[in-house]
Amino acid sequence: MQIINPATEEIITTLEEDNQLSLQIKFATLKKAQPNWAKKSLQEKISIITLFSDLLETEIEELASILTSEVGKPLQQSRNEINGAKNRIKWMLANAEKYLSDEVMVEEPGLKEIIKYEPLGVICNISAWNYPFLVGVNVFIPALLGGNAVMYKPSEYSTLTGLQIEKLLKKAGVPNDVFQVAVGAKEVGSALLDLDFNGYFFTGSYQTGKYIYEKVASKMIPCQLELGGKDPLYVAEDVEDIVNVAIGTADGAFYNNGQSCCAVERIYVHEKIYDDYLNAFASEVKSWKSGVPTEEGIYLGSLTRKDQISVLENQITDALTKGAKLFCGGNALTGKGYFFEPTILVDVTNDMLVMQEESFGPIIGIMKVKDDEEAVKMMQDTNYGLTASVYTANQTKAEKILSQLDSGSGYWNCCDRVSAALPWSGRKNSGIGATLSHQGLRAFTKPKGYHLKG
Repeated sequence: MQIINPATEEIITTLEEDNQLSLQIKFATLKKAQPNWAKKSLQEKISIITLFSDLLETEIEELASILTSEVGKPLQQSRNEINGAKNRIKWMLANAEKYLSDEVMVEEPGLKEIIKYEPLGVICNISAWNYPFLVGVNVFIPALLGGNAVMYKPSEYSTLTGLQIEKLLKKAGVPNDVFQVAVGAKEVGSALLDLDFNGYFFTGSYQTGKYIYEKVASKMIPCQLELGGKDPLYVAEDVEDIVNVAIGTADGAFYNNGQSCCAVERIYVHEKIYDDYLNAFASEVKSWKSGVPTEEGIYLGSLTRKDQISVLENQITDALTKGAKLFCGGNALTGKGYFFEPTILVDVTNDMLVMQEESFGPIIGIMKVKDDEEAVKMMQDTNYGLTASVYTANQTKAEKILSQLDSGSGYWNCCDRVSAALPWSGRKNSGIGATLSHQGLRAFTKPKGYHLKG
């Protein structure tokens, strides 16, 4: 398997992919080792994960450099991702004892009722390339804390980062046979579905998630899916600082080249402020520097996957054919690397692909609406349900709008953010189950009720 730098199209290295036999051997290793890992005290496991987090800090420059080389995001954004992962781990470590320890539910003379949280066993984590540290720690950190062994399959587009994660976990003290990496692309991921795991945790596209869910359904085991979104954002007429709102929401749409599950993917703006917002938004977008992601000051690096260029071009062609106009951008850049101009489409309608299908790139449709009711109607018009954002001076108005939207997260005067303290979950085509928060810690356990009389 060739690892290609998407900014230069140069081959970084070539790796040997796993096959059915090697995966079976790795799985058997995990299954044998898991009971002993589960017997370790929670404090022992916390100490090991704490050291792993410390290693992320001491080796951040090498890790960021490797990440940037294989996914194309600017070096500073790679550092930001690693620091973000550390913050999530910090919350998990601080709350693991509270949410993974035995809970006494009833205690009275002659009777004690307790909930114990037992590990699932051996779990399979098929992870994503866009934020391999962040989406990775959402799964393998609470899985390990909960006493599970982990088969971790990084995306073929971020395998080198996945191997670095393995190296640091084992350096921190996770036993060799408790964490294994599956190296490969689609075929390897499919082969993992045939093994006897005790749970599957996937981050990626709706199409792949649906395939996994259907494939493992007969096993009757936990299967959590963190899938994509077509996240809407509404800017109401009463926002107090249009320019700053435009700057913040432009970042929400285009950070990491728009390659974020919770990136803003469609924007609705009240007609009274539409022109001012659009001009401020475009001014911010045009101020960004694009280029080789290792250079200082770069905001937009390359796309990670070459195939995504045709997806963006198809959405633009569809929109223009249906009456939209290009406000700026619209083209892939010539030369080496998978670069695409930041693109704004106006006069868009909700029947256009750019307003319905996940873009996962530096492209946004901005639509004028006459009032809050029309905004809600447009925001509801989606098969996805990951996040939704409302910018307004009125919190009551924001919460009223957000309560009408079937999404896992709602934002007032912010967007494109994740908190370790809150559940990260999708609805409809955006997935099933939750990571992060206490729910994410317990997702890798199975509760057992103890009725103790005497």
